[in-house]
Amino acid sequence: MELDKTTYYDLSIFNREEEFSLFHKLDFTTTTGGRDYLRQLYSTPLKDIPSIQNRQQALQYILKQEDSWPVEITNGTIVVMENYLEAQIAPISNPEGIALMVSAVLTRTMYAPDYGFIQFSFTQLLHLLKGFRGLVHGFNTDQTPKILKQLLDRAHHLLYQKEFNDIIAADEQGAISFVQILRYDHYIRKKHRKTISELLDIYRKLDAFYSMAKAVRHFNLQFPVFDDQPKPFVELEKLYHIILPKPVSYDIALKPQSHFLFLTGANMAGKTTFIKAVGVAVFLAHIGMGVPAQSMRLSFFNGIFSNISVTDNIFKGESYFYNEVQRIKNTIVKISDNRKWLVLIDEMFKGTNVEDARNCSLAVINGLLQSTSCLFILSTHLYEIADELEKAPNIRFKYFESEVIDDNLYFTYQLKDGIAKEKIGYLILKREKVLDLLKEIR
Repeated sequence: MELDKTTYYDLSIFNREEEFSLFHKLDFTTTTGGRDYLRQLYSTPLKDIPSIQNRQQALQYILKQEDSWPVEITNGTIVVMENYLEAQIAPISNPEGIALMVSAVLTRTMYAPDYGFIQFSFTQLLHLLKGFRGLVHGFNTDQTPKILKQLLDRAHHLLYQKEFNDIIAADEQGAISFVQILRYDHYIRKKHRKTISELLDIYRKLDAFYSMAKAVRHFNLQFPVFDDQPKPFVELEKLYHIILPKPVSYDIALKPQSHFLFLTGANMAGKTTFIKAVGVAVFLAHIGMGVPAQSMRLSFFNGIFSNISVTDNIFKGESYFYNEVQRIKNTIVKISDNRKWLVLIDEMFKGTNVEDARNCSLAVINGLLQSTSCLFILSTHLYEIADELEKAPNIRFKYFESEVIDDNLYFTYQLKDGIAKEKIGYLILKREKVLDLLKEIR
């Protein structure tokens, strides 16, 4: 699946203000490297249904074995080991015999700070080895999904080196002496630097997958079911937007025979949130995650393309309307490849006058309706153009309900069949006392 940078930001998957992003909300990694790898997984949605199903199975397997996840390995462990491998401290030159004892005593007395660093790092090395062995023992079975098994098989091969076995055995017998620590330090940094580095990389990847599983559990996300159909479709029950603290849920179905959703409703009634919720659910499904819905069935999509947060560019001298047109143009070019796209358009052509916007919108919508390989959700404030689209066979009309009671505006956030008729702009001006303030201007 493809998303361009604009779509990532439109859906708030990533956000310039990180704390308001979907990535931040669902990030349960415990290591910096794990977080970097998780970002990479979010940045590269999967390319086919088998890959998605394999990742779903991996996350489900982690959830079943969650209690076996090691607590010994922390971000501190990873950071210390990274610094340890990069340390500019020469290991003792001879790790055997009398020379070992002499070198160890000299290092401990004359280079006490260096020895202190090595000793502390050695403690974290023990945490890494013990935690990894527990992870391999608890998770690596004949039933382990392929994604995890490849990582765990490699970790098993790396873990059971002679020197690592000796370190574990020595620790089980009691406190390890400074002589032994410096001896093992020699072998680790002379012989196993790449081995430890690869183990750290494997743990970062496992941490990212574990984070995805924890997010599924924490937010009670449901794994979607993919159906390999020739035409795109999506069916969602009780869909909600996961970033909202008190979201409203919706049922929605887009199918080949009704592949265009025409959405109306007052500003602040919920149109944009709904559009983003659909986009987020389809995106999460394509990275193998659970989705914020009671259930979801869908086809594989080759990409999501959005037109939600268009801005002008004063540095290039480009107007808001010009950039709207360019984004629509890019959309048309992108989806002309006959692949399956989900196209999300929010309030098209706000940057021109009403008559111009009406004509432009009708031209674009009638053109997009000809596509049979894409699903479209479009919201608009131009309710009147619905009259000229009612006879189109593949279009569905939905609106977000709002009510005016005693000059007060109420949003029910309910999605209903039909077209909104409310004209509430003047009412909002009145409610916010703008009209009263205007009367006081002298």
